[in-house]
Amino acid sequence: MKSKQLMYPRQHRRWQNWIGAFLLVCALLLITGTAPAYADTSATSAQVTVNLHQTLSTLSPTAIGVNDAVWDSNNLLDPALPGLLRADGVKIMRYPGGSTSDVYHWQSNTVVPNMSYAAPSNTFDAFMGVVHATGAQAMITINYGSGTPQEAAGWVQYANEGGPNYNGPVPTYAGGSSTGHRYGVKYWEIGNEVYGNSTYGGNWEYDLNPPGPASYANNFVAYSKAMKAVDPSIKIGLVLTTPGNWPDGVTSATSPQPWNDTVLPIACSSADFVILHWYPQGPTGESDAGLLGAPANGESTPVSYTPSIPSMISTVRSELNEYCGAHASDVQIMVTETNSVSYNPGKQTTSLVNALYLAEDYMTWLQNGVANVDWWDVHNGITTGTNNSSSLYGTTDYGDYGLLSSGGSSGGISEPPAETPFPAYYGLQIVSKVVSPFGRIVATTSSQSLVQAFAVRRWDGSIAVLLVNTDPSTTYDVTLSGLNCAGFGNATVYSYGENSTSVSVTYEHGRDAGSQVLAPYSLTAVVFH
Repeated sequence: MKSKQLMYPRQHRRWQNWIGAFLLVCALLLITGTAPAYADTSATSAQVTVNLHQTLSTLSPTAIGVNDAVWDSNNLLDPALPGLLRADGVKIMRYPGGSTSDVYHWQSNTVVPNMSYAAPSNTFDAFMGVVHATGAQAMITINYGSGTPQEAAGWVQYANEGGPNYNGPVPTYAGGSSTGHRYGVKYWEIGNEVYGNSTYGGNWEYDLNPPGPASYANNFVAYSKAMKAVDPSIKIGLVLTTPGNWPDGVTSATSPQPWNDTVLPIACSSADFVILHWYPQGPTGESDAGLLGAPANGESTPVSYTPSIPSMISTVRSELNEYCGAHASDVQIMVTETNSVSYNPGKQTTSLVNALYLAEDYMTWLQNGVANVDWWDVHNGITTGTNNSSSLYGTTDYGDYGLLSSGGSSGGISEPPAETPFPAYYGLQIVSKVVSPFGRIVATTSSQSLVQAFAVRRWDGSIAVLLVNTDPSTTYDVTLSGLNCAGFGNATVYSYGENSTSVSVTYEHGRDAGSQVLAPYSLTAVVFH
């Protein structure tokens, strides 16, 4: 992190400016009938410049996603959930839930005995009801660890090829259809974090197939062929290791070459998108400043290391170009899991810091051309006895990956009632005010390293700017340039920060919105229209 540069605007020569300021006010009153809104003179100045002519990426309609789990027994089917997710702009819902995917049999809504849990009510059809009520699309993670290409193809058939003459598999769970459906599920991943199947020593991913990237790659080709024989229009996702994050670059007896260097030459021609997961911190190594700096700068601690997001994307694109030939430009990149810490979530996950990080996380991936980012997860559950250090911001004494509380308790510690938003929920809501389908993310620069800025030139002609103040103690008076703010009649300002219980909304004249005062640790989205 760069050290912050302290500046003290409008503190010197003040007596010389009073007369000029008075005359300016009078002139504005005569012209507009209103006096200008003065910035906070106790704040530190910052300049954010937006270059509307330098497009960095174009946003996909599926940019904002979340993870949902078949084991979410009390909350997945909550009638209030679709409205909560719509308010966050969710367009992709991933199912059936991380590592559970590799032990889950969709047709019976069951898991491998003693491996995870599938709530009887959380069937595929029930999940699709939530997806449709939310106005989103589903992303399905196929059971690679204990499934077969035929089981996967059957799921595609049931989901997308139903009708009066349907002759595919019929679920044995209550509520299944004997004629299948035409849900139109487009995105299908083959397995979850398959490299965690003991190939490199870690063994958190259930897998009955031989370990190693060559085994996965060859099986991937078979899965893709079987599934696309049923519905050629679907998109199939290939699991990669995230560059610079373990076990990327590692070799072993069953992986003489690193995972990506083995998987891509074999399987890329059968893949439509590649999958990354990113949790920048390791447990016990959390720091607020480190987390907030990780998207742009990477982070290194005694327990974890990650490059920056731009560096990781550059590496993936180089790998695609090297191994995928002419097909490389057609392969999308999707981040189907992300949060702050890789396991044992502590208080940081339920603090305002995680909301700020979420905003930087989503926007930095999207700015670098990723098609979809999926937060882990909607509901997760309380975790106690983890990193609740006083060095971390916040007052909770538990962790939870969820956007929304599950309402649970552990060791005498309780979460708020179910569906109570954690700060990350509001962070995603702020992001949704900026991100729009087919909008173009344009270049920005900030004169203060702790003020992060992102801008979107939206399809309807409006301009949205997201400002993230990652400084815990300094208020910034930010002036926006490059927008011709006076050319916009109105602006809507969304903000969230310390002591907020929801996203606040205010309305300003376009010319006035070109100056924003950012409180410490805050998110501000300004939409000029």
